[in-house]
Amino acid sequence: MKNLRLKAARAGKDLSQEALAKAVGVSRQTINAIEKGDYNPTINLCIAICKVLDKTLDELFWE
Repeated sequence: MKNLRLKAARAGKDLSQEALAKAVGVSRQTINAIEKGDYNPTINLCIAICKVLDKTLDELFWE
């Protein structure tokens, strides 16, 4: 399932996939795979992404 909320939050902060990836210590391909729904990130990665984007886990990763 695509994560359009993550993509929208990233765009809202004017961050590229590459910039977000660097901020959380993963590859751009990992961010791309999360947004496409091809990769299920660890809870630690989810938390790191939320901190960078100033969002909660509920806002980005859960229904």
